Amino acid sequence: MRTLEILLGVMAACVMAAGADPAGLVRHEFIFETAPFPECHASTIAESSGGLVAAWFGGTREGRADVGIWLARHLQGRWTPPVEVAHGVQYAKADGTLVRHPCWNPALYQVSGGPLLLFYKVGPSPREWWGMIMRSTDGGQSWSEPIRLPEGISGPVKNKPVRLDGVLLCGSSTEDQGWRVHFESTADGGRTWQRTDAVNDGRTIAAIQPSILFHPGGRLQALGRSRQGKLWESWSADQGRTWSALALTELPNPNSGTDAATLRDGRHVLVYNHTARGRSPLNVAVSSDGKEWKAALALETEPGEYSYPAVIQTGDGMVRVTYTWKRQRIRHAVIDADRLDLRRIAGGQWPSLP
Repeated sequence: MRTLEILLGVMAACVMAAGADPAGLVRHEFIFETAPFPECHASTIAESSGGLVAAWFGGTREGRADVGIWLARHLQGRWTPPVEVAHGVQYAKADGTLVRHPCWNPALYQVSGGPLLLFYKVGPSPREWWGMIMRSTDGGQSWSEPIRLPEGISGPVKNKPVRLDGVLLCGSSTEDQGWRVHFESTADGGRTWQRTDAVNDGRTIAAIQPSILFHPGGRLQALGRSRQGKLWESWSADQGRTWSALALTELPNPNSGTDAATLRDGRHVLVYNHTARGRSPLNVAVSSDGKEWKAALALETEPGEYSYPAVIQTGDGMVRVTYTWKRQRIRHAVIDADRLDLRRIAGGQWPSLP
Protein backbone atom coordinates (compact mmCIF):
# COMPACT_ATOMS: atom_id res chain seq x y z
CA MET A 1 0.00 0.00 0.00
CA ARG A 2 2.81 2.41 0.89
CA THR A 3 4.50 1.70 -2.45
CA LEU A 4 1.27 2.50 -4.30
CA GLU A 5 0.89 5.78 -2.40
CA ILE A 6 4.44 6.79 -3.30
CA LEU A 7 3.86 5.86 -6.96
CA LEU A 8 0.65 7.90 -7.13
CA GLY A 9 2.42 10.86 -5.54
CA VAL A 10 5.23 10.69 -8.08
CA MET A 11 2.70 10.48 -10.94
CA ALA A 12 0.84 13.51 -9.61
CA ALA A 13 4.07 15.48 -9.31
CA CYS A 14 4.99 14.60 -12.88
CA VAL A 15 1.61 15.71 -14.17
CA MET A 16 1.93 19.02 -12.32
CA ALA A 17 5.47 19.56 -13.58
CA ALA A 18 4.30 18.92 -17.13
CA GLY A 19 1.64 21.61 -16.82
CA ALA A 20 -1.27 19.20 -17.28
CA ASP A 21 -3.49 20.75 -14.63
CA PRO A 22 -6.79 21.56 -16.39
CA ALA A 23 -7.07 24.90 -14.58
CA GLY A 24 -3.72 26.06 -15.96
CA LEU A 25 -1.80 25.81 -12.68
CA VAL A 26 1.62 24.44 -13.66
CA ARG A 27 3.43 24.70 -10.33
CA HIS A 28 2.59 25.73 -6.76
CA GLU A 29 5.50 25.94 -4.31
CA PHE A 30 6.85 27.71 -1.27
CA ILE A 31 9.86 29.91 -1.86
CA PHE A 32 11.19 28.76 1.53
CA GLU A 33 10.11 26.25 4.16
CA THR A 34 11.95 27.79 7.13
CA ALA A 35 13.36 31.27 7.68
CA PRO A 36 15.05 33.38 10.37
CA PHE A 37 11.89 35.50 10.79
CA PRO A 38 8.50 34.44 12.21
CA GLU A 39 6.36 36.61 9.90
CA CYS A 40 6.57 37.82 6.30
CA HIS A 41 4.39 39.79 3.90
CA ALA A 42 4.17 41.88 0.72
CA SER A 43 6.18 39.91 -1.83
CA THR A 44 7.40 41.07 -5.23
CA ILE A 45 8.85 39.13 -8.16
CA ALA A 46 10.90 40.01 -11.25
CA GLU A 47 12.70 38.16 -14.01
CA SER A 48 16.29 39.39 -13.91
CA SER A 49 19.13 38.73 -16.33
CA GLY A 50 20.09 35.84 -14.05
CA GLY A 51 16.61 34.39 -13.52
CA LEU A 52 13.69 34.90 -11.15
CA VAL A 53 14.14 37.04 -8.05
CA ALA A 54 11.58 37.44 -5.27
CA ALA A 55 11.61 39.76 -2.25
CA TRP A 56 9.34 40.54 0.71
CA PHE A 57 9.50 42.09 4.16
CA GLY A 58 10.07 39.85 7.16
CA GLY A 59 10.65 40.14 10.90
CA THR A 60 8.96 39.69 14.24
CA ARG A 61 5.74 41.33 13.04
CA GLU A 62 4.69 43.98 10.51
CA GLY A 63 5.66 47.38 11.84
CA ARG A 64 8.32 46.15 14.26
CA ALA A 65 11.77 47.70 14.00
CA ASP A 66 13.46 44.40 13.11
CA VAL A 67 11.47 44.02 9.88
CA GLY A 68 13.81 44.05 6.88
CA ILE A 69 13.70 43.26 3.17
CA TRP A 70 14.49 39.62 2.38
CA LEU A 71 15.27 38.11 -0.99
CA ALA A 72 15.62 34.75 -2.76
CA ARG A 73 16.79 33.86 -6.28
CA HIS A 74 15.64 30.95 -8.41
CA LEU A 75 18.74 29.04 -9.52
CA GLN A 76 18.99 25.60 -11.13
CA GLY A 77 15.34 24.81 -10.50
CA ARG A 78 15.14 25.84 -6.86
CA TRP A 79 14.98 28.91 -4.66
CA THR A 80 18.02 29.99 -2.69
CA PRO A 81 17.67 30.44 1.10
CA PRO A 82 16.31 33.86 2.09
CA VAL A 83 18.88 36.60 2.76
CA GLU A 84 18.27 40.03 4.24
CA VAL A 85 19.34 42.69 1.74
CA ALA A 86 17.98 45.85 3.38
CA HIS A 87 17.13 47.07 6.86
CA GLY A 88 15.82 50.26 8.42
CA VAL A 89 18.93 51.47 10.26
CA GLN A 90 18.95 55.07 9.10
CA TYR A 91 20.88 57.49 11.28
CA ALA A 92 22.52 58.05 14.67
CA LYS A 93 20.95 59.88 17.59
CA ALA A 94 22.83 62.61 19.40
CA ASP A 95 24.33 60.03 21.76
CA GLY A 96 25.63 57.99 18.84
CA THR A 97 23.18 55.09 19.04
CA LEU A 98 21.60 53.83 15.82
CA VAL A 99 17.87 54.11 15.16
CA ARG A 100 16.16 51.31 13.27
CA HIS A 101 12.75 51.60 11.61
CA PRO A 102 10.70 48.85 9.95
CA CYS A 103 10.88 48.24 6.20
CA TRP A 104 7.78 47.90 4.03
CA ASN A 105 6.49 46.85 0.59
CA PRO A 106 9.42 46.04 -1.71
CA ALA A 107 8.92 46.29 -5.48
CA LEU A 108 11.40 44.76 -7.94
CA TYR A 109 11.87 45.91 -11.53
CA GLN A 110 14.39 44.72 -14.13
CA VAL A 111 15.50 47.54 -16.41
CA SER A 112 15.96 46.23 -19.96
CA GLY A 113 19.72 46.10 -20.52
CA GLY A 114 20.30 47.70 -17.13
CA PRO A 115 20.22 46.99 -13.40
CA LEU A 116 17.64 45.21 -11.32
CA LEU A 117 15.94 47.85 -9.17
CA LEU A 118 14.66 47.25 -5.65
CA PHE A 119 12.29 49.89 -4.30
CA TYR A 120 11.09 49.73 -0.70
CA LYS A 121 9.87 51.93 2.12
CA VAL A 122 11.33 52.70 5.56
CA GLY A 123 9.62 54.45 8.44
CA PRO A 124 7.59 54.05 11.63
CA SER A 125 4.30 53.60 9.72
CA PRO A 126 2.74 54.01 6.26
CA ARG A 127 1.78 57.56 7.28
CA GLU A 128 5.41 58.48 7.86
CA TRP A 129 7.51 56.22 5.66
CA TRP A 130 9.85 57.32 2.84
CA GLY A 131 11.06 55.68 -0.36
CA MET A 132 14.38 53.88 -0.83
CA ILE A 133 16.12 52.35 -3.85
CA MET A 134 18.92 49.82 -4.36
CA ARG A 135 20.43 48.48 -7.58
CA SER A 136 21.92 45.14 -8.60
CA THR A 137 23.99 44.48 -11.73
CA ASP A 138 24.26 40.72 -11.17
CA GLY A 139 20.66 39.55 -10.99
CA GLY A 140 20.17 40.19 -7.29
CA GLN A 141 23.30 38.48 -6.00
CA SER A 142 24.79 41.73 -4.70
CA TRP A 143 23.34 45.20 -4.15
CA SER A 144 24.41 48.82 -4.08
CA GLU A 145 24.14 50.92 -0.96
CA PRO A 146 20.55 52.06 -0.36
CA ILE A 147 19.66 55.60 -1.44
CA ARG A 148 16.75 57.60 -0.09
CA LEU A 149 14.41 58.91 -2.76
CA PRO A 150 13.67 62.66 -2.94
CA GLU A 151 11.29 64.18 -0.42
CA GLY A 152 7.68 63.38 -1.31
CA ILE A 153 8.62 60.46 -3.57
CA SER A 154 7.74 56.93 -2.42
CA GLY A 155 8.45 55.04 -5.63
CA PRO A 156 6.08 52.18 -6.50
CA VAL A 157 4.19 51.88 -3.23
CA LYS A 158 3.47 48.15 -3.55
CA ASN A 159 3.22 46.98 -7.17
CA LYS A 160 5.79 46.94 -9.95
CA PRO A 161 6.35 49.94 -12.22
CA VAL A 162 5.73 49.87 -15.97
CA ARG A 163 7.85 51.17 -18.84
CA LEU A 164 6.55 53.90 -21.19
CA ASP A 165 8.90 55.13 -23.94
CA GLY A 166 11.92 55.07 -21.68
CA VAL A 167 10.06 56.43 -18.65
CA LEU A 168 9.38 54.29 -15.61
CA LEU A 169 5.82 54.96 -14.38
CA CYS A 170 5.05 54.00 -10.78
CA GLY A 171 1.67 53.67 -9.14
CA SER A 172 1.94 55.26 -5.71
CA SER A 173 -0.20 56.47 -2.84
CA THR A 174 -0.08 58.20 0.55
CA GLU A 175 -1.93 57.57 3.80
CA ASP A 176 -1.19 60.70 5.85
CA GLN A 177 -4.22 62.73 4.63
CA GLY A 178 -6.62 59.92 3.83
CA TRP A 179 -5.85 57.21 1.27
CA ARG A 180 -4.86 59.08 -1.89
CA VAL A 181 -3.45 57.80 -5.18
CA HIS A 182 -0.87 59.56 -7.33
CA PHE A 183 1.67 58.53 -9.96
CA GLU A 184 5.43 59.05 -10.06
CA SER A 185 7.79 58.79 -13.02
CA THR A 186 11.53 58.69 -13.61
CA ALA A 187 13.38 58.81 -16.93
CA ASP A 188 16.83 58.06 -15.50
CA GLY A 189 16.42 54.89 -13.45
CA GLY A 190 15.29 56.51 -10.22
CA ARG A 191 17.67 59.45 -9.92
CA THR A 192 15.22 62.26 -10.71
CA TRP A 193 11.45 62.17 -10.44
CA GLN A 194 8.15 63.79 -11.39
CA ARG A 195 4.89 63.31 -9.50
CA THR A 196 1.25 63.94 -10.39
CA ASP A 197 -1.27 65.49 -8.07
CA ALA A 198 -3.48 63.14 -6.06
CA VAL A 199 -6.20 61.57 -8.21
CA ASN A 200 -8.74 61.36 -5.36
CA ASP A 201 -9.58 63.22 -2.15
CA GLY A 202 -8.91 60.23 0.10
CA ARG A 203 -12.44 60.22 1.53
CA THR A 204 -15.09 59.63 -1.16
CA ILE A 205 -13.05 56.68 -2.36
CA ALA A 206 -10.16 55.88 -0.03
CA ALA A 207 -7.69 54.20 -2.40
CA ILE A 208 -4.06 53.04 -2.44
CA GLN A 209 -1.60 50.67 -4.18
CA PRO A 210 -2.26 51.01 -7.94
CA SER A 211 -1.38 48.48 -10.62
CA ILE A 212 -1.09 49.80 -14.19
CA LEU A 213 -2.46 48.07 -17.32
CA PHE A 214 -1.92 48.84 -21.04
CA HIS A 215 -4.82 49.29 -23.50
CA PRO A 216 -5.07 50.01 -27.23
CA GLY A 217 -4.47 53.57 -28.37
CA GLY A 218 -2.00 54.24 -25.58
CA ARG A 219 -4.63 54.26 -22.85
CA LEU A 220 -3.68 53.15 -19.35
CA GLN A 221 -5.85 51.71 -16.61
CA ALA A 222 -5.03 51.69 -12.91
CA LEU A 223 -6.64 49.26 -10.47
CA GLY A 224 -6.19 48.94 -6.73
CA ARG A 225 -7.28 48.55 -3.15
CA SER A 226 -9.97 50.62 -1.43
CA ARG A 227 -11.79 50.96 1.86
CA GLN A 228 -15.15 50.95 0.07
CA GLY A 229 -15.44 47.18 -0.31
CA LYS A 230 -14.61 47.11 -4.04
CA LEU A 231 -11.65 47.53 -6.34
CA TRP A 232 -11.22 51.02 -7.80
CA GLU A 233 -10.16 52.00 -11.31
CA SER A 234 -8.90 55.09 -13.13
CA TRP A 235 -7.93 55.74 -16.77
CA SER A 236 -5.31 57.86 -18.52
CA ALA A 237 -5.14 58.86 -22.19
CA ASP A 238 -1.87 60.83 -21.99
CA GLN A 239 0.78 58.36 -20.82
CA GLY A 240 -0.08 58.74 -17.16
CA ARG A 241 0.23 62.51 -16.87
CA THR A 242 -3.47 62.93 -15.97
CA TRP A 243 -6.06 60.42 -14.76
CA SER A 244 -9.84 60.17 -14.62
CA ALA A 245 -11.72 60.39 -11.35
CA LEU A 246 -11.62 57.15 -9.42
CA ALA A 247 -14.60 54.83 -9.82
CA LEU A 248 -15.50 51.61 -8.05
CA THR A 249 -15.67 48.39 -10.07
CA GLU A 250 -18.05 45.51 -9.43
CA LEU A 251 -15.21 43.35 -8.09
CA PRO A 252 -15.07 43.03 -4.29
CA ASN A 253 -12.08 44.06 -2.20
CA PRO A 254 -11.73 43.34 1.54
CA ASN A 255 -9.30 46.23 2.07
CA SER A 256 -6.39 44.07 0.88
CA GLY A 257 -3.63 44.47 -1.70
CA THR A 258 -4.03 43.33 -5.30
CA ASP A 259 -1.85 43.21 -8.42
CA ALA A 260 -2.47 43.06 -12.16
CA ALA A 261 -0.47 42.84 -15.39
CA THR A 262 -1.04 43.12 -19.14
CA LEU A 263 0.04 39.98 -20.98
CA ARG A 264 1.88 40.02 -24.30
CA ASP A 265 -1.28 38.92 -26.14
CA GLY A 266 -3.11 42.01 -24.85
CA ARG A 267 -5.20 40.31 -22.17
CA HIS A 268 -5.03 41.42 -18.56
CA VAL A 269 -4.61 39.24 -15.48
CA LEU A 270 -5.73 40.32 -12.01
CA VAL A 271 -4.90 38.60 -8.71
CA TYR A 272 -7.05 39.58 -5.72
CA ASN A 273 -9.24 38.33 -2.87
CA HIS A 274 -12.72 37.90 -4.35
CA THR A 275 -14.51 38.54 -1.07
CA ALA A 276 -15.87 41.51 0.84
CA ARG A 277 -14.33 40.33 4.13
CA GLY A 278 -11.23 38.40 5.10
CA ARG A 279 -8.26 37.45 2.93
CA SER A 280 -9.36 34.13 1.53
CA PRO A 281 -9.98 33.01 -1.19
CA LEU A 282 -7.17 34.33 -3.41
CA ASN A 283 -8.33 34.52 -7.02
CA VAL A 284 -7.04 35.01 -10.55
CA ALA A 285 -9.25 36.75 -13.13
CA VAL A 286 -8.64 37.55 -16.81
CA SER A 287 -10.05 40.31 -19.02
CA SER A 288 -9.68 41.44 -22.62
CA ASP A 289 -10.80 45.01 -21.95
CA GLY A 290 -10.20 45.68 -18.24
CA LYS A 291 -13.94 46.03 -17.64
CA GLU A 292 -15.46 42.56 -17.95
CA TRP A 293 -13.49 40.07 -15.88
CA LYS A 294 -13.66 36.29 -16.11
CA ALA A 295 -12.96 33.90 -13.25
CA ALA A 296 -9.92 31.78 -14.04
CA LEU A 297 -8.42 30.18 -10.95
CA ALA A 298 -8.65 30.12 -7.17
CA LEU A 299 -5.11 29.84 -5.82
CA GLU A 300 -6.28 29.42 -2.22
CA THR A 301 -9.71 28.63 -0.79
CA GLU A 302 -9.06 27.38 2.75
CA PRO A 303 -9.44 29.65 5.82
CA GLY A 304 -6.42 31.82 6.55
CA GLU A 305 -4.66 34.83 5.11
CA TYR A 306 -3.60 34.56 1.45
CA SER A 307 -2.92 38.07 0.31
CA TYR A 308 -0.78 40.81 -1.23
CA PRO A 309 -0.06 39.13 -4.57
CA ALA A 310 2.50 40.17 -7.15
CA VAL A 311 2.12 39.05 -10.77
CA ILE A 312 4.33 39.15 -13.88
CA GLN A 313 4.65 37.30 -17.19
CA THR A 314 8.10 35.82 -17.80
CA GLY A 315 10.00 35.24 -21.03
CA ASP A 316 8.65 31.69 -21.34
CA GLY A 317 5.10 33.07 -21.48
CA MET A 318 4.14 31.76 -18.05
CA VAL A 319 2.36 33.94 -15.51
CA ARG A 320 4.15 34.03 -12.16
CA VAL A 321 2.39 34.96 -8.91
CA THR A 322 3.87 35.32 -5.45
CA TYR A 323 1.79 36.00 -2.36
CA THR A 324 1.63 35.89 1.42
CA TRP A 325 0.73 32.49 2.85
CA LYS A 326 -0.66 32.91 6.40
CA ARG A 327 2.06 35.51 7.12
CA GLN A 328 4.41 32.55 7.59
CA ARG A 329 5.75 31.93 4.08
CA ILE A 330 5.74 33.26 0.54
CA ARG A 331 4.16 31.06 -2.11
CA HIS A 332 4.97 30.99 -5.82
CA ALA A 333 2.48 29.90 -8.49
CA VAL A 334 3.22 29.29 -12.17
CA ILE A 335 0.19 29.60 -14.45
CA ASP A 336 -0.32 28.80 -18.12
CA ALA A 337 -2.74 31.58 -19.02
CA ASP A 338 -3.68 29.94 -22.33
CA ARG A 339 -5.17 26.96 -20.53
CA LEU A 340 -7.30 28.68 -17.92
CA ASP A 341 -10.98 27.73 -17.75
CA LEU A 342 -12.67 31.15 -17.93
CA ARG A 343 -16.17 31.93 -16.72
CA ARG A 344 -17.82 35.32 -16.64
CA ILE A 345 -18.01 37.13 -13.31
CA ALA A 346 -21.57 38.44 -13.38
CA GLY A 347 -22.81 41.00 -10.88
CA GLY A 348 -19.63 40.65 -8.90
CA GLN A 349 -20.33 36.96 -8.18
CA TRP A 350 -17.48 34.51 -8.60
CA PRO A 351 -18.78 31.42 -10.48
CA SER A 352 -17.98 27.91 -9.37
CA LEU A 353 -14.86 26.47 -10.97
CA PRO A 354 -13.92 22.80 -11.38
